[in-house]
Amino acid sequence: MRTGNLLMALGALLLLVGALVRYFPGAFTWFGNLPGDVRIEGENTRVFIPITSMIIVSVVLSVLVRLVGVVLRDR
Repeated sequence: MRTGNLLMALGALLLLVGALVRYFPGAFTWFGNLPGDVRIEGENTRVFIPITSMIIVSVVLSVLVRLVGVVLRDR
């Protein structure tokens, strides 16, 4: 029962993010262009290291996992 609820919540979240990307394409233009995201462009090479963006993704995912754990533990 808990697994089903978790899958439904994750599906709803994925649907919400997909709708944001589909109907508001400019909503995530800041992602990847933050201070701390390293871009190195040479004559024949390009290197992109999204340090700050991945830190933000890590914090958001950690908070979401923690919230899901708290919600499922209370039941």
